[in-house]
Amino acid sequence: MAGYIFSLDNLNSLSLYTRNGVYATKLRSPAGYWAVHQEGTFTDYASMRAGDNVYFFIGRKIYGIGKLIDVGRDCKYFNYPGAGEPQFGNYETIKQKLLWDENEHSVDQRCVCTFIPDPHFFTSGIDMDDVLSSNPAAFKMLRAFWKLSFIKFDDDENQAFRDIVLKRNQDQLSGSSVAERVFDYKPIHNQIAEKVHSGDYSIGAGISSILSNCADGETLRHEMAIEAGLIYQLSVKDPDTCAIFGEWDYLSHQVIASPFKPIDYMDKMDLFGYLFIPGFTPTKSRYLVGEIKREAAIEENIDQLLKYVDWVRDEYCYGDYSIIHAFLVASDFPDNVIHHNRNVGLRKYTVGVRPAQSLEWSNLKLVKYSYNSAISKISVSLMG
Repeated sequence: MAGYIFSLDNLNSLSLYTRNGVYATKLRSPAGYWAVHQEGTFTDYASMRAGDNVYFFIGRKIYGIGKLIDVGRDCKYFNYPGAGEPQFGNYETIKQKLLWDENEHSVDQRCVCTFIPDPHFFTSGIDMDDVLSSNPAAFKMLRAFWKLSFIKFDDDENQAFRDIVLKRNQDQLSGSSVAERVFDYKPIHNQIAEKVHSGDYSIGAGISSILSNCADGETLRHEMAIEAGLIYQLSVKDPDTCAIFGEWDYLSHQVIASPFKPIDYMDKMDLFGYLFIPGFTPTKSRYLVGEIKREAAIEENIDQLLKYVDWVRDEYCYGDYSIIHAFLVASDFPDNVIHHNRNVGLRKYTVGVRPAQSLEWSNLKLVKYSYNSAISKISVSLMG
């Protein structure tokens, strides 16, 4: 299971969300367009799946554990029809259509997700320093949790979160000593299920709106919007998109790809994912590494992506290039870029000991994207 950690201002908010089993991020009202960080939030929602764990962060402390569940057709929705449009909302107009109502604030709560305790939301928070020191090698994204409403992390980091939370609350895991709060999530979840059945609250409709508002002919003005479209299309297993990229059990974006350093200078992969060997989770069979450019690619983009490939080889694959699938996405690929990929997109490596095998990796694919306004979708095709 993947995991999410949501940042809150106070314990009252923690009680409100955990009691009702709903979380809604507050976004600054748009000024006629979505900013990149807002598109990033929509991208994170698009990749949510039932079963992913949720945690909350308040004043240096982490509280958990919950689990996303499908209510109706999905575990995440836009909070009201049209919430994907970059325009000011009117509370009185949308009040009756809201999935989650926090008074006037709800206008800026564009997305919601639904969850239940897994097994409990424990009353004692754990200091971030204690969390980080409990398994230093496992925590990657948590170290970059800065000026964000929430972050997503992979199965290994999520297990490290679960381990420390459960270890610190062993006395509350069984018998009459379990310290449970009052959870009233069923009435709210039932209301959400009823509304989404009759209205268009789907994340897909919102992503389509984001793409159309960011379109400039067949290209998109923000690389983050391309990330949102591709991650959504891969998450719902769109056949045309999966035919190029394949299918993945875990998908994320803006994943750290450099040693720890000041946040603003960290390298981040635009696309990252992995696939489990069917029936043998959590053993991973391949990794996805992607770099996105909204305009035509240049030679340096190939070099940057190969840097990420080397990082994933060392950090996740322990020297084995063969399970890495790399993709450079751009609006076009001049001949010099295609030739540069053929010249430098090769890695030689050795696996095994007795006997050792010398192998070559050249699995970097060039993917041309275009925005298809007729169906509000990103179309992709292989180049070179």
